[in-house]
Amino acid sequence: MIIMSVDFGDARTGIAVCGKSEMIASPVTVIAEKDFNKCIEKTAALAKEQRAEQIVVGYPMNMNGTVGERAEKCKLFAEELEKLTGITVKLWDERCTTVSAHNALNVTNTRGKKRKAVVDAVAAVLILESYLGFRRNSGETT
Repeated sequence: MIIMSVDFGDARTGIAVCGKSEMIASPVTVIAEKDFNKCIEKTAALAKEQRAEQIVVGYPMNMNGTVGERAEKCKLFAEELEKLTGITVKLWDERCTTVSAHNALNVTNTRGKKRKAVVDAVAAVLILESYLGFRRNSGETT
């Protein structure tokens, strides 16, 4: 199944995708958009372009497992995206993915403007890799 992941942000939204084999998550782009509705529209267009059969949106729960303001905004984003695309959208716990993305970029010595441009796409890759690992280990197929 082609699955697209989204690391939604107020200014930049990272997008990653995997092919039908569900083996490798690859970064696609970062949407630079501050308008909530326009970001949903651009994400929906990418889902269509990538032929996504499922979308996973990062769900940034608090470290203690509670749902905060940011997670609520991501939930609303996911709900609106599903309405617009007709594609099943799942929320996926993304705690620490941005930190992990920064750590990965430290290893490759990616700094400055280049880092800012890719960190959200790397975070989307990490969200998707985590979700794909869950699917493989749980036997989930939908």
